[in-house]
Amino acid sequence: MATVDLAEVVDPSLVLLTVEEAARRLQIGRTLCYRFVSSGELESITLGHLRRIPADAVPEFATRLRKRQNPTRTITVTTAA
Repeated sequence: MATVDLAEVVDPSLVLLTVEEAARRLQIGRTLCYRFVSSGELESITLGHLRRIPADAVPEFATRLRKRQNPTRTITVTTAA
């Protein structure tokens, strides 16, 4: 019988994630995730004393990282007259 680690289960109904949950989704460490939050690269909000990351901010962050590392090259085509 296969066992499932409950910490690895992703709940798609969550609107706000803890930093640890966001780090798990990004497959990075908690400290690095806090660094992205502190720098403003990963959107977060505060609720009282709690720091939360909107669930939709995680894929947006990953998309920005991909674009930054693999910028689209523009090709200029000129035709001879």
